[in-house]
Amino acid sequence: MLDLHSYTVNPQELGTPGLMMIDDDGGNDGGSKCDDGVVGVQVLKVVEIVMLSLCACFYVLRQSAISPVLEEISRMKHLENDSFTEFILLGLLQYNPTHFCIFVLITMMFLFTLTGNSLLILLILVDCHLHTSMYFFLWQLSLIDILFTLTSVPKMMTNYLLHKEVISTSDCGFQIFLGLALGGTECILLGLMSYDRYVAICKPLHYPLLMNWPLCRQMAVSSWTSGIFNALIHTVCTMRLPFCGSREINHFYCELPVVLHLSCEDTLTYETGILISTTILLLIPFSVILASYTLILVTVIQMSSAEGRKKAFSTSSSHLTVVSLYYGAIIFMYMRPISSHTSGQDKVASVFYTILTPMLNPMIYSLQNKDVMRALEKILCKCLLYFKM
Repeated sequence: MLDLHSYTVNPQELGTPGLMMIDDDGGNDGGSKCDDGVVGVQVLKVVEIVMLSLCACFYVLRQSAISPVLEEISRMKHLENDSFTEFILLGLLQYNPTHFCIFVLITMMFLFTLTGNSLLILLILVDCHLHTSMYFFLWQLSLIDILFTLTSVPKMMTNYLLHKEVISTSDCGFQIFLGLALGGTECILLGLMSYDRYVAICKPLHYPLLMNWPLCRQMAVSSWTSGIFNALIHTVCTMRLPFCGSREINHFYCELPVVLHLSCEDTLTYETGILISTTILLLIPFSVILASYTLILVTVIQMSSAEGRKKAFSTSSSHLTVVSLYYGAIIFMYMRPISSHTSGQDKVASVFYTILTPMLNPMIYSLQNKDVMRALEKILCKCLLYFKM
């Protein structure tokens, strides 16, 4: 039975060491076994490391990289227009029983997103059998989903509960930066993940050579660097634009097309630049995804096992569904003229890639994966034994 996310070449059969990530205690090769005696301690250590990493990531970006630039831009704008110190977020929900039920649903989805993605990261970092290129990209995707959700949803929830609508210009710029950086990085990462599956299924004998650890590390660094660089340019250019008239942003967080709509300057040239960068960060990875899964399906069709074909089609279709929702919403949001945007359409599109797909990703990429489920059962058993001692 073929599982697109667990079917990889066996390194021992090839006589070539498998791709394994080196931990602090030494190295792992394809034939090594996990040290079960220290899993309980590793769980606590990894939880602490992940939480500290998340906090450090936000703090460093917020305090040392982006905020000084945004605050300087805000100060210059304040000198030009004394009343310009903040925007007004109109939000996603209204104060009625129906929208309150939607708020409860979004809260549950938010908590599920944080729990599911954090648990997936924990399993991948702790279980040495998941130290392969596929799971390396997968925990990067989960980290992006956590940060992406934290960028917009907590602010929306807080504003709704406190009946607060204002957001400072620096915080607005910071939301734009994080949204563009994480969104661009995820687009590239999804393309890399589809290529990894293509190599594993269509070229299994070459998999250890084509997807070696140094190359995977370079791919991950390149995707993060490209996303951050693109976001920094667009954030600075956007926040330097003059804004006049209404400061109301009819959205639940500061997003580039919505903020551009408030500018009193002609942004046609800038919109062309956005279209070019969007084409690079969206359409190229999306083309790689379509090409990779097309070749995968061609390989699967040639299989003699009917049960294997059924399993492969089921798995690939679920993956393509989530990818299509994510890419479709972002393409709809960023590849249209600013003048054609409406608040209702923008809000619905943003919900797809800020709330819905981050929640679906851990389910799609883990619940159908036998390796992840075995790792989860193993960790739960070890935790129970650890706390009973």
